[in-house]
Amino acid sequence: MKSMTGYGRQVKVFENKNITVEIKALNSKQADINTRIPPAYRCVEIEINNLLKSRLERGKIDCFITVSFLKGNAKIDINENLFKTYYSQLKQLTAEVGADDKYLTEYLLKRDDISQTEEDSLSEEEKAVLLACVNEAVNELDSFRLQEGAALKEDFKKRVDLIETLSAEVAPFEQNRVPQIKDKLLSRLEELRLTEIDSSRLEQELIYYLEKLDITEERTRLAQHIKYFRQTIEAEESIGKKMGFITQEMGREINTLGSKSNDAQMQQIVVKMKDELEKIKEQLANVL
Repeated sequence: MKSMTGYGRQVKVFENKNITVEIKALNSKQADINTRIPPAYRCVEIEINNLLKSRLERGKIDCFITVSFLKGNAKIDINENLFKTYYSQLKQLTAEVGADDKYLTEYLLKRDDISQTEEDSLSEEEKAVLLACVNEAVNELDSFRLQEGAALKEDFKKRVDLIETLSAEVAPFEQNRVPQIKDKLLSRLEELRLTEIDSSRLEQELIYYLEKLDITEERTRLAQHIKYFRQTIEAEESIGKKMGFITQEMGREINTLGSKSNDAQMQQIVVKMKDELEKIKEQLANVL
């Protein structure tokens, strides 16, 4: 089981460049990928996006790729006319609004349309190094996800065990609850002093009413859902959505137990079960 949260960072050297890839992931229902890469690597942006989607599957994924030079100064081709146009207009605007223009030159030089390095094409060798760096960053992030997933699994086991224990605590109440309800109904009929009562029909109605309050079926189904939940969290594939469906079914049975309980102590147990299930659901939002 994996979490959707993770972080990976890798650095590789190619000729006189340091290529740094940073990837972070948070929970999301779908694959929401955002990449920020240098202009020279735009030609492989789609390939990188597909790689991230296939390997990370789901999550809000941010991928940042930066390049720094190790030695010497890379030649930069500056679009002088465009720089001058931007600079004069922005200088005038900052003066009009009273803004600080201290970092105006630095800002303009970072624009892709103003400056480009001398290497405007990507070689196959550099592309291979770049993709290898992305893959290794994904490996690191995936390892992080596995660690987070292991912690979540232990928490799920603890909480589902508690739900099972609480369900078992309902059984003693069931032995006495139905006879008590039956006696209460008969006592109420005596208070009404009804002289003409069809005892056979009354017995049928009582059986029908008491069957409606029987919780054996709900407890049996809940036990099956708990068993399936345990089996699912041991699976290796992406299980977040499947576990979400299982907890919905568990919640349905627990809610029915509460509506049928007709007993204050049983209702307290059901509230505790609901509380544990809600904690599981909150954590499931982060499961891949």
